[in-house]
Formats: sequence, structure tokens, C-alpha cells
Amino acid sequence: MGAVVRDRIAHVRPTARIYIQPSPSRQILDRPERRSDISSDPSSGGPDDGDRADDAGGTDLSDGDPSETDPAADDSGGLVTRRRLLAGVAGGVGLLGGGGLYAANELDGDFGGYDAPETQPTVSTRGRLDEPEPTERSGSWAFDGADRVVLYVHGLGADAVSARDQAHTAKLGLDEVLGAADAPPVIGYSWASNVDWEPAKRAAADNAAPLADWLTAWADEDGRPVHLFAHSLGARVTGETLRELADRGRTDVLASASLFGGAIPDESVGSDGRYGPAIGALDAPLYNFHSRNDRVLGWVYRASDRTRAVGHGGLPDAATAPDGYANAEVTDLVGDHYSYLEPGEGCLPRAVDRIGLD
Repeated sequence: MGAVVRDRIAHVRPTARIYIQPSPSRQILDRPERRSDISSDPSSGGPDDGDRADDAGGTDLSDGDPSETDPAADDSGGLVTRRRLLAGVAGGVGLLGGGGLYAANELDGDFGGYDAPETQPTVSTRGRLDEPEPTERSGSWAFDGADRVVLYVHGLGADAVSARDQAHTAKLGLDEVLGAADAPPVIGYSWASNVDWEPAKRAAADNAAPLADWLTAWADEDGRPVHLFAHSLGARVTGETLRELADRGRTDVLASASLFGGAIPDESVGSDGRYGPAIGALDAPLYNFHSRNDRVLGWVYRASDRTRAVGHGGLPDAATAPDGYANAEVTDLVGDHYSYLEPGEGCLPRAVDRIGLD
């Protein structure tokens, strides 16, 4: 078994705690292009420990009632309101008073406000999962001179526009680190995550086969190395896809996989966890970039799923790392849940060095 590789940073930037009164029933995702990804896998650094889920893989991914999976059947329109989320936080771990208000304040994040051009290359499964060809390309794919590509998988709450914007933000971050001429193109993987939390987790699992199909086709028809970046709930899409690839015997389709603020249970990436065997079978490394300043994971995820997120504290010491897995702490660089890949703010300089993209 491989040992956990840890980048421990002693210095942590202090974070000011501003307690605000939440506005009544305001939709947290009312600007999905700016506030798209409220994840739910509790981790340390938040409220008192709740009970861990019995299954290291987290909540059951089996199909539920159609009203839980179809946004149109939900009277909220499939969006998470501040009131509903805070009620869930308070009910999950007994957060009252200032704790709930603090969690509300931590949800006011954004991805930098960068607007993607229409040429942003994107692969989408939105509204297509039941189609014979579930993926559809859009944007410009004129990057014949590139010798490798990055595939960006977004998290919760992203509509089609936000998915493009986030992929474009990652591209700008790579341009800043490597130079626009040398940075790889970033392809966005767009999936229907702009629903409530439980349906979004099921949608993440439903995207495993389409993403595995696309990666396999790319490897067979194009062949240029693919480095996968997954943010927040995109880690669940990635983990389920790795399981699918392992079942197919196609563990050769990625050059690397990286989780940024991964919203999956911390034990799920261990050797005995839901995703550990697939990580160990992958013919490429998997890096987990995690930050203890990520309070969306440390508070909201932990409260709703009653377990700790791998994107907050990494693989726990008690767990055994699968071969190819490496923790990479970026607490000194990342101050919230949204800025991992932002130009000038995130952890891309360190990630580029660890992954070997330079």
C-alpha cells in the first residue's frame, strides 16, 4: 500500500468571522454563475463531530422518488434556499444562533467573476443522459498545437453558463502560471448539478458512464494526455467515473486526476473506501488539494452529510492510502471554497508543480 504524501503547512492565514443576519429565504444560487457549488460532506474544523455515515461512500446513490431527481417536481425550482440550508445545518448537528449565521456568511463566495467566451470548449450531458449519445460538444476545439489538455469537472449548483465560466477561470489561472502560449487548453465537462443536494449527488453518479465513454474515446481517437481537475461535487463524478473505468479495464485514459475542495467523504478515498480500489488501479496519480479554510466543506457539508470531506482535511491518518494517492494541503493558499483555481488567489502554482504540467 502506498503511504500518504502530505504537504503540511504550519502557517494558516487568520480568517475574520463576520456574523450577519441572513435575508429571509434568499436563494443562495440566485446567481449560479457566481455562487455555484455548495457542497455537503462535513469535515473537521466545523461544528462538533456528528455520526459518520456507515458507508464510506456516503449517501445511497440508488434511484429515489422521481420528485427527488426531477427539479421540475420540486416547488423550490431545484435550488437551495438560504432558509432551507440553514434549517438543515441546524437540524443536522445542532447549530444554533451564531453557528448557523456563520455558516450562512461562509456561503457568500464566488469564482472570481470571469465570463467565458462562447468559444470555451465544453462537453455537456445536460438533458442528454438518456440519449444514445449522451455527450455533446460546443465551443471551439481548434487547439491542434496543444500537447496535453485539462478536463474541468464543476461541482454543485452550476448551470450551463456557470460551467463554462468556471472552466474558463481555470484556463486563466493556468495561463497566469504557465503563460498563455504554454498552458494547456481547458475543456469544461458540464453536467446538470443545478438541483438540490441529494439529486445532485445522484446526477454525479449518473455521469460516470458518459464521462468514462468520452475519456475512452478521446484516448483511442486523439491520444493526447488528459489531466482531470474536479472541484467540490465534481469529485464524486470523478470517483464514480474511476470505478466505471476500472470495471471496464480502461485505467489508462488519464494522465492525472486532481481534486480541489473535494466534496466526498474523507474515508472514501482510502484503500478500503468506495473509491480507493479504483484510485489504486488508475495508471496515473491522483492528487487531493485540500484546505482547512474551506468552511463550506468544514461546516455545511459536514452538517448535511454527517461525515468529513476529503477536501477539508485530506485522507484521515487512520486510513491507508491507495497506490498513486497523494494529499496536498493548500490551506496557506486557499481561503475559501471557491478560489482554488482562481488567477492570483488559488493553489494552481503549487498544483502545476505537483502534477507536472510545467
